Amino acid sequence: MGDFADFQYLSSVIEQQIINEECLNDGFNLKPKSLHSWLTRTMYNKRSKFEPLWNTYVVGGMQDGKPFLGLVDKIGTAFETPTIATGYGSYIAQPLLRSRVEENPDISEAEALELMKHCIRILYYRDARSFPKFTIGIVTNEGAKVVGPIEIDSDWRLAYYVGAQ
Repeated sequence: MGDFADFQYLSSVIEQQIINEECLNDGFNLKPKSLHSWLTRTMYNKRSKFEPLWNTYVVGGMQDGKPFLGLVDKIGTAFETPTIATGYGSYIAQPLLRSRVEENPDISEAEALELMKHCIRILYYRDARSFPKFTIGIVTNEGAKVVGPIEIDSDWRLAYYVGAQ
């Protein structure tokens, strides 16, 4: 969510920060919690100067063998949680994600993908501006990868009967 120019700006700042840390060659790298904390301070600072960056950032990664997932919004509000959804998904998909992960915190990758498809399908049916394709980022101890585009199956035959008498 947000302004693409603001995203490009902050992406370039983060990339430069990563390059600077690599040039130091001191064995320290930017970790997910550090990036989340830095984004929180940056977004809050910009908001305080009345120059907010109109984005919401989700930071995900593995730190010390444990998964990390955090959100930072345009005013610097930040939190960490096992599940995150933004925009309209925070109202519709987040409760579904939260209840499923609370039932089984050790959800498999295949189960997580099916859960995501279910959430995207529900969002697709409820938002006329949405699109039935999505990409998904998967972060494990082995690294990160982006899968997709994945297309959800949908059935609009029922819509014909809505309003028909």
